[in-house]
Amino acid sequence: MRSISRRRKYWGSTMKCREKLTPFEYHVMFEHGTEPPFTSPLYGEKREGVYLCRCCKTPLFSSEAKFDSGTGWPSFYAPISSEAIEEEIDTSHGMVRTEVHCANCKAHMGHLFEDGPPPTGLRYCINGVCLEFVPNSDN
Repeated sequence: MRSISRRRKYWGSTMKCREKLTPFEYHVMFEHGTEPPFTSPLYGEKREGVYLCRCCKTPLFSSEAKFDSGTGWPSFYAPISSEAIEEEIDTSHGMVRTEVHCANCKAHMGHLFEDGPPPTGLRYCINGVCLEFVPNSDN
């Protein structure tokens, strides 16, 4: 069973990020919004590289773990490291889900589901507006 950590409010990080983000990016990342499916250019991104937190630039996911889930959001079967993300139970909208946050700045990234491909069986369903893609230099 995965450990679930309770997210804490970090107003200093939130205010620094607010200056860097568009109002919509801020809404998704710090007010728990969701971007519409199939709207992120990162959904179809096929190059090799690393996906960073748009706010604090922490590496969160690698293209090696990215897969097409058909959901309309960038999906990954694992984070770049277990320390990169935090999880929290989300009971909003009459559902019980696992919410995913950047471990560094505590920004909301998306949700974790247990219907992903091998080797983990997990699907990190991430809002593309929360990510910044950095392609490998050989792309």
